[in-house]
Amino acid sequence: MNSNEKYVHDIINTQIKMGFKSVEELLEYVTELIQDEQLEKDVDESWAKELIEQEYAKRMNAATNDWGYPTGPFLLADAFNELRGLGIIAIHNAGYTTSDGEADVVEIENALREHGIRSEGYCFYHEQDLERALDENNPMLPLSFQKVDNSDPAITEKIGQLIIEVLRKNKLNATWSGNVNEKILISPILWNKVYEKDFGPNFNFGESYYIIKEKYSS
Repeated sequence: MNSNEKYVHDIINTQIKMGFKSVEELLEYVTELIQDEQLEKDVDESWAKELIEQEYAKRMNAATNDWGYPTGPFLLADAFNELRGLGIIAIHNAGYTTSDGEADVVEIENALREHGIRSEGYCFYHEQDLERALDENNPMLPLSFQKVDNSDPAITEKIGQLIIEVLRKNKLNATWSGNVNEKILISPILWNKVYEKDFGPNFNFGESYYIIKEKYSS
């Protein structure tokens, strides 16, 4: 395996462990990466396709035979659904950076406001956060939180305490320093997740909108 193949292999392995892309989506993602970074001389797309299928099959086998359920991601999905029922926009895998996540929040908030609804706050994690959850030595998942258009630290603190309460209620080891400028941490967390279409709605981007809209529509 040459250095570029190793590079692509690590990306494939990470994305499969994150569990948010189907085989087809991951193949498209990796094919674009190979082309954009001009790796065609060293990385054959058919090799990448075969590797994706093999690694996905291994992950699915582990999910079927080795994992105890509910896993950490499913406990988090339950917590996020409960938070949505309390008016909190809660988003899984919200882009790659905090700015991406905040943009996703604003998109949902604006859609809710078209129906005269304002959220009670938000929380999310993005792909860089998720990479920390895959750290074998110190797996933790940071969560960003706040309320759209809010500058009152007391409101931020109240949102943080609510999120902590719901996470702990759902058997997640969540901590927060109390500093409104710092993230909530779930640590340790065992990120046992594999992409499965049938379980997709638990993690969908639009779930916050639909749950909050249904609960708060007059």
